Amino acid sequence: MSAGLKSTLAPSAFGRVAVLFGGKSAERAVSLKSGQAVLEALLAAGVDAFAIDVADDLLQRLASEKIDRAFIVLHGRGGEDGAMQGLLECLGIPYTGSGVLASALAMDKLRTKQVWHSLGLSTPRHAVLASAGDCHAAAAELGFPLIVKPAHEGSSIGMAKVTSVEELIGAWKGAAQYDSQVLVEQWISGPEFTIAMLRGQVLPPIRLSTPKMFYDYDAKYVSNDTQYQIPCGLDAAKEAELIELTARACEAVGTKGWARADVMQDGDGKFWLLEVNTVPGMTDHSLVPMAARAAGLDFQQLVLAILADSVDAGLMP
Repeated sequence: MSAGLKSTLAPSAFGRVAVLFGGKSAERAVSLKSGQAVLEALLAAGVDAFAIDVADDLLQRLASEKIDRAFIVLHGRGGEDGAMQGLLECLGIPYTGSGVLASALAMDKLRTKQVWHSLGLSTPRHAVLASAGDCHAAAAELGFPLIVKPAHEGSSIGMAKVTSVEELIGAWKGAAQYDSQVLVEQWISGPEFTIAMLRGQVLPPIRLSTPKMFYDYDAKYVSNDTQYQIPCGLDAAKEAELIELTARACEAVGTKGWARADVMQDGDGKFWLLEVNTVPGMTDHSLVPMAARAAGLDFQQLVLAILADSVDAGLMP
């Protein structure tokens, strides 16, 4: 699988590369770790790379530095939602990953679900919460258990599983601290899979197991008792179904370069799409590097492959 994924470009072909990381979102800590890992890999490969911790002086930095290309490792709002992509396009700086539209769409869990639903792709039933009354209505319509999540946050920030109206109202208030738009959806009981896309190819799926209630922030970035199964344990037909669903889901959103989809499987074996991440984590606990290894790419080759795709894509989203 790795043959069509690896970069064939010389390190000098990338020019001077700015690694954009940090930022102001709730995922800053994860972004700092991801960005440092990417920067170290690029430098070790001989790429002329340097880091920019995105702050209020970003415009001045982008204008004053010589930048041939940007490697975006900003997670969450301000980096993964189309804003940074639009800024870089205005400045004529090519960048890694998805364009403005796909980035903005994938960051909005509600509208992503609406697109998938319109195409007949399975995603859990949901409702939008803006009041205690909405919580009562959602409970009546969807039943329990449910999962509450801010519509525009990643890394499972602000998420909670609930089994009663009282818990639902509390979780809505908690999630509303992160986002004015709060989503609640049916809880799918069963294994969770995460599937990475790289340069138009679906990488080997990973099955996730955690002793926690769900794959939350701690399970993703801190805990050492999260288990990752690759190969994922599905039979050939089911794995092919999961890969096709992922490809269709990412195509619907319009992702480019690299991305990662999260999918649940219920007790009947049916797959349910949860979300797509257009700037997935690149830490030592992260899943895309794990999937890339299974496809024959080490971390440095993965980073170069993502960067090479930005050369192929040019400036257009």
